[in-house]
Amino acid sequence: MGVVVQKYGGTSVGSIERIQAVAVRVQRARQEGHQVVVVVSAMAGETDRLLRLAREVSATPQAREVDALLATGEMVSIALVAMALHEVGCQAESFTGPQGGILTDNAHTQARIKHITTTRLQHALAAGVVPVVAGFQGISSGDDFTTLGRGGSDLTAVALAAALHADRCEIYTDVDGVYSADPNMVPAARRLVRISYDEMLEMARLGAKVLQARSVEFAKKYDVPVVVKSSFTEGSGTLVTRPEQDMERVVVAGVTSDRNQAKITLTRVADRPGIAAKLFGRIAAADIVVDMIIQNASEGGLTDISFTVSRSDAQQALELARQSLADLGAEEATLQTNIAKVSIVGVGMQSHAGVAARMFEALAAEMINILMISTSEIKISCVIEDKYTELAVRVLHDAFQLDREER
Repeated sequence: MGVVVQKYGGTSVGSIERIQAVAVRVQRARQEGHQVVVVVSAMAGETDRLLRLAREVSATPQAREVDALLATGEMVSIALVAMALHEVGCQAESFTGPQGGILTDNAHTQARIKHITTTRLQHALAAGVVPVVAGFQGISSGDDFTTLGRGGSDLTAVALAAALHADRCEIYTDVDGVYSADPNMVPAARRLVRISYDEMLEMARLGAKVLQARSVEFAKKYDVPVVVKSSFTEGSGTLVTRPEQDMERVVVAGVTSDRNQAKITLTRVADRPGIAAKLFGRIAAADIVVDMIIQNASEGGLTDISFTVSRSDAQQALELARQSLADLGAEEATLQTNIAKVSIVGVGMQSHAGVAARMFEALAAEMINILMISTSEIKISCVIEDKYTELAVRVLHDAFQLDREER
């Protein structure tokens, strides 16, 4: 009898009726012969509500206290789900992240899992009890509550599946799988039967919100099969797994978009060794993640440097760039926020020529200007004006015939 980890997101436990439906689904899995570990998020909207309360009390709440506050959201969910399981005749016990043995580092609000001790969970399973574990949270070496960042319940579930050597990790959410594009933008978008870890990781990083990127990294590292399913409907969902040879026949698996982008440009920067290191060293010291970087060809010993960051970091990054103008011998730093990033992703790109050309031609046919380009073995990203985002996604979806490919 194998172990299955089932994770239920906020919408899946957003009401008493939804919680009761979760209990029925878990009980059904038990009746099919599985040992089940349940991981749950806070009820829909609860984390945002708690954050609003924190900001009403303090404009800059301490990170340790924010984690202590946010951890209560999942505690409500685990208790209610455990109660609902008892009502359908299933023995269950609730476990906070610390009780579930999840040890993290000390980075409050963005903690990373260091180790998981599964002794209590294994004892519960051996006794025929369903452990209901709080996602998104753990405990630091100093015995303080920590949280794993937005979407952290996905990471909790995958990490527990790895630690328990589970047969699979099922992520239940409000969509019935991973799609070739956002169905809200592309009505013809198709649900993928399976997708490789690398493709899913790129799509998560590039704007797809089905799975947290860190959870996919963890799944790949420990070879945990992940199935994305809907908690509202029946269906097989999408399997996230190791790449197989036939996957490479499909050139592009999906198209993503990300409007949380801003571009900063420094003009007439002195073109000499160490300039880029000095600029991006300061950006990194502020914990700002830089995405794309472009440096123009030098002319008269001067060049322009452009880079992108998230919009939430844009003003801070711009201020750091302006503070660096004198040291860099630069003229000015400007900010552009009306941009977006569209990307195509697919392991098949590694063995097919002309993918970039087809992407650029499709955008050019609609007079969509490309501002920046970034590539890797399995993805191509273009920065464009934000107003063209939905058009670009639809055009690229059509160009690569993603509504017709079988996968």
